[in-house]
Amino acid sequence: MVTIKFIEHNGTEHTISAETEQSVMQAALSANIPGIDADCGGACACATCHTYIDAPWASKFSPPEVLEQDLLECALEVTSSSRLSCQLHLTEELDGLVVHLPASQ
Repeated sequence: MVTIKFIEHNGTEHTISAETEQSVMQAALSANIPGIDADCGGACACATCHTYIDAPWASKFSPPEVLEQDLLECALEVTSSSRLSCQLHLTEELDGLVVHLPASQ
C-alpha cells in the first residue's frame, strides 16, 4: 500500500491509501477523487485524467510516451508537470506521492 495526496485546484486535499501496481487514475477512481473523470477507463485515449506531478515525484516515473504527449496537447491548462494519471503506475517508491488536479478536464 502507498499513500497518495490529491490536491484539488482550490486547495482541498484528499489523502488515500492505494494498492501498488494500479495506476494513479485507478486509485483516484476507487476513492472517488473529484476531478479525475477518466472517460476512456484508462486506455490512454482521452486526457480526462490529466494531473500535475511535481518535479521530485516526476523523476520516479518513466517519461511520457508519444501517445501520452499527443493527448496532453488536447488537455486544458497543460504545464511541464502535466501527466495522464492512467499512465502512472504505483510502486512502493511512490509512497507519499502528491498529485495536483487541474481546474477542469
